[in-house]
Amino acid sequence: MRWLLISMLLVAQPALAIDPLPFKDRAEEIRFQHLAKELRCLVCQNQDLADSEADLAKDLRKQVFDLMREGKSDAEIKQYLVSRYNDFVLYDPPLKPGTWLLWFAPGVLVLIGAGVLVNILRRRARHVHAEPETGEDW
Repeated sequence: MRWLLISMLLVAQPALAIDPLPFKDRAEEIRFQHLAKELRCLVCQNQDLADSEADLAKDLRKQVFDLMREGKSDAEIKQYLVSRYNDFVLYDPPLKPGTWLLWFAPGVLVLIGAGVLVNILRRRARHVHAEPETGEDW
C-alpha cells in the first residue's frame, strides 16, 4: 500500500507543476495556450512559455493572462513583451535588421562548417595522391 501511495505521488508531481488559471471559458483557455506557444521562455530558450517550468516562465504566463483579462489583443500583448524583452521573446521573431542574426546565423554556420569539411577532405585527397608508392611493406 505504501509503494502504491509513493508511486501515485511521483506520477502526480508533474500535474502540480503548472499553476491552474481561472479561465472564463474554453475559448479564453485556447487563446491563452496559443499565445503561450508563440512566446519563448527567456530562461530555457528552447521552450515556449506553455512548456517551460522556469519561475520566469510562470510569471510571464501569469502576466499574459492578466493582460488578456485587461482586454488586450494578442498583438498588444506581444508588443508589450517585445518592448520589455526584445524580439527574442517571440518564438518566430520578425525578419528585420535587428533579428538577422537569429534568422541567418544557423545557416551561415552550417555553410562555414561544410566549407571547412570540404577543404579538409580536398587536402587529404591531394596528400594521398602526392605520396609516392615505395612498394615496401613494413
